[in-house]
Amino acid sequence: MKRYERLAGDITELIRTGILNPGQRIPSVRQASANYGVSASTVFRAYYLLENKGLIRAKPKSGYIVCSQTNHHVPTSARTHSKLESTSVDVSQLVFSVLGSVKDKSIIPFGSAFPSPALFPMQRLAKSIAKATRLMDLSTVVSDLPLGNPNLLKQIALRYAIAGVKAPVEEIVVTSGAMEALNLCLQAVTRPGDVVLIESPAFYASLQVVELLQLQAVEISVDAETGIDLLELTKALEKHPVKACWMMSNFQNPVGVTSSDEKKRELVDLLHKHQVPLIEDDVYNELYFAKEPPKPAKAYDRDGLVMHCCSFSKCLAPGYRVGWVSGGRYAKKIEQLKLMTTISASIPSQAAIADYLEFAGFDRHLRKLRYNLEIQQNKMRAAIDDFFPNQTRVSRPEGGYFLWLELPEKVDSLAFFDLALQKGVSIAPGPIFSANRGFRNYVRLNYGYPWGPNSEAAMEKLGKIACSF
Repeated sequence: MKRYERLAGDITELIRTGILNPGQRIPSVRQASANYGVSASTVFRAYYLLENKGLIRAKPKSGYIVCSQTNHHVPTSARTHSKLESTSVDVSQLVFSVLGSVKDKSIIPFGSAFPSPALFPMQRLAKSIAKATRLMDLSTVVSDLPLGNPNLLKQIALRYAIAGVKAPVEEIVVTSGAMEALNLCLQAVTRPGDVVLIESPAFYASLQVVELLQLQAVEISVDAETGIDLLELTKALEKHPVKACWMMSNFQNPVGVTSSDEKKRELVDLLHKHQVPLIEDDVYNELYFAKEPPKPAKAYDRDGLVMHCCSFSKCLAPGYRVGWVSGGRYAKKIEQLKLMTTISASIPSQAAIADYLEFAGFDRHLRKLRYNLEIQQNKMRAAIDDFFPNQTRVSRPEGGYFLWLELPEKVDSLAFFDLALQKGVSIAPGPIFSANRGFRNYVRLNYGYPWGPNSEAAMEKLGKIACSF
């Protein structure tokens, strides 16, 4: 890392942690040069970088000040007011109607669940798949089933080891995306009618899987600042014969919150006490903005109860449909279930990703991706500040690519969704993230697309709609 990038990173941390607040002056070029022992040109380059990221701006006769990263508070912990009762799930038709809106290329896809393909090295991946196919030993088309390509398994295990997470190669099963991994994990530990704990709000795909497998869901509140409510979870474990717990501990979708290391440890310890397996959906773990990556709950697993699910779809190769699970004590059962269903993820896709991870600079790509996502988040938050009602509350995720908005109570997000589509903009309304269709005045927005005039205009349209209720 170059000196100016290191200096910019240090100041970014001061802003992110609240040591430097909106409107506050940062050290002058002369002061920073003296304090950090670098040249004035290095400081200027660092400040230009921070200005480009939307974190600071030049103020006449005042030097540089910290930009407002929206004055809005974070969303309240909008509980669904359930009494921790189990419920059947029926959200698929609502979800399908929302997902259909993002297929139209003329629509601004703020409601999409995926980041823009333009952020990914698709041409370099094409070279990797061509190389992998050309050099492939035909016998591996069969021998790599179902666990996965040995080179890919080795690369995945290496990244676990670097992160300090115990995940032996023999416990890793490559899947057709993270959704298959999560689905197989739930099938491995439940039967129709069983009770599972899910988040509230929850990623709608988890609700659809619960619905598909005919399970009973108990919703546990997620706070926009602290994450999962462990007191509610404890009460649910004491009240119900819970068979599994499905949670996202890092950059939770849709809220964006990351639980503290201490909370992750407490979560794993609590589930260990009740011998309830944790299905950890950690697909955004590489998309962090801080200097250090967040730990998964899997890092605190001591007896194989945590099934850790990830994917390359969100960080490297959308459309390749390559994910995996580190299955712990359930790895063999997951492997058997995969053999009984899809048998294997695409062998050429696995080989291509393995080649990219080993030879093409995956971490360099990730640094660029995180940089772009952080800029885009800053731009969207600034647009919310400019166009949305003053009472709007916005999450402050430190990674991923979603913002969770709490709008004034009079706003109906389903009506908001319909009105926005008429203006050529998609959003994800709150009710698709709840088993009981709560969160009526909440929406999720995707900032995972390169920002431009069309994005700004779309946010202005959304702001006007929100103000019209």
